[in-house]
Amino acid sequence: MLVLDRDADVPMHRQLYEKLRAEILAGHLKADTRLPPTRLMAEDLGVSRNTVITTYDTLLAEGYLESRSGSGTWVATLPADAVTQRNSVGRAGAPSLSSRGTRMANQPRDRTIPDRIAFHPGYPEIKAFPFSTWARLLKRHARYSHEDLYGYHWVTGHPRLKAAIAEYLRASRGVECNPEQVIVVNGTQAALDILARMLVDEGDICWMEEPGYVGAQNALLSAGARLVPLPVGPDGWSLDDETRPSPRLIFVTPSCQWPLGCVMRMEDRLRLLQIAERHDAWIVEDDYDSEYRFRGRPIPAMQGLDKSGRVIYVGTFAKTLFPSLRIGFIVVPPHLSEGFKRVASNTGHYPSLLLQAALADFISEGYFATHLRRMRRLYADRQKVFVAECRRHLADWLTIDENDAGMQLVARFTRGLEDEILWQAAQRQGVNFSPLSRQFFHSPPQQGAILGYAGIDLKTMREGISSLRAAFVNLESSGALGPPERALPPRP
Repeated sequence: MLVLDRDADVPMHRQLYEKLRAEILAGHLKADTRLPPTRLMAEDLGVSRNTVITTYDTLLAEGYLESRSGSGTWVATLPADAVTQRNSVGRAGAPSLSSRGTRMANQPRDRTIPDRIAFHPGYPEIKAFPFSTWARLLKRHARYSHEDLYGYHWVTGHPRLKAAIAEYLRASRGVECNPEQVIVVNGTQAALDILARMLVDEGDICWMEEPGYVGAQNALLSAGARLVPLPVGPDGWSLDDETRPSPRLIFVTPSCQWPLGCVMRMEDRLRLLQIAERHDAWIVEDDYDSEYRFRGRPIPAMQGLDKSGRVIYVGTFAKTLFPSLRIGFIVVPPHLSEGFKRVASNTGHYPSLLLQAALADFISEGYFATHLRRMRRLYADRQKVFVAECRRHLADWLTIDENDAGMQLVARFTRGLEDEILWQAAQRQGVNFSPLSRQFFHSPPQQGAILGYAGIDLKTMREGISSLRAAFVNLESSGALGPPERALPPRP
């Protein structure tokens, strides 16, 4: 995209020199980038070859380029402070973001960091996934077949995948639905974005678990909702507050509360359904990792108890398979199916049909159920080892208990400490986790660490705990830790 001005007083070779030099200094032409041969560059720009040769020679002499025998001219490696990136804030006078865009851009995010899986919460075991089977199923559908997987079809999901999901949910989660009620989307966050757009108007009140899932907070706030906390603590969900304003929507994770891991009692589920009916409110049930229950029978989803069609169920394959698959789903009441079909089409929140077809086979041919059984046993064993190792090496600084479900545990501090300070110290030791305080939106945040154990083998687990211990020791030696707490918060 180099454009030279033939009518300018500046010679062509000088114009070309200035533009190439600017591209190099801006970082757009990166080190070890091979430049076109002088003849090809001259033809593309419509200038003489001598013009390009003169430019290259000047840049070579100044150290911006280097010549490699037999392989042409390359961009040289410059000192880090010599290369400046273009200002990402924007130019003066550029239009500003919309109010919605500003709200979305200001929301926090929680993400994994490459090579720092320990101890990011919600991260599954990837190495144990049957990739050879998955590759065979993908290959089966990658060839053009009688199924049209390459057009703008089935925007709410591949019919066979919708049927497989509906059958699985009925059998394993007690969800009452038919395939037409299943909307396949690009993961949980896409589902929450669609639901926020469809169900919430600017200023609508939404009850949000406190502490609660940041992704749901972000989607609702971005839609203009007013969040009202629904406290969750040792005794479960606080449903008694009659002064809480009437909601348009209630967001809950009843089968394994995020992040505390507690399970909503049946009487509270029935009561919450009554509250929603009394206020004519929607309930969004996020069932993000209910498959992993280690003791007792799985508790059926709230959606199966709903008799008035106001519970919308959200699920994902990110926790059961692998996160980058980016396939989740929504189960909507029958009368909303057609509207959600249009929204899915208009927002583009639908995943590749090729992946959906392979996933449909993965479920229908029994591989999904087999993988789930293996992972359930593996995660149960890992949780026991993880708790024992934490108690053995980190007891001076935190307490942690086993849980009946989930892929992560909440650790509480025995000393006065802000979890963000520990998070920064852990990052320096190569360890990643999610600070508990980030999950609080209204009330004073509690301090602690949400530690994921599911996706790490024993060797990585021990290395991560050793690194986390080093972070605590460094904080203690620097005086950042307060005195021992008199009484720790009760375990939810």
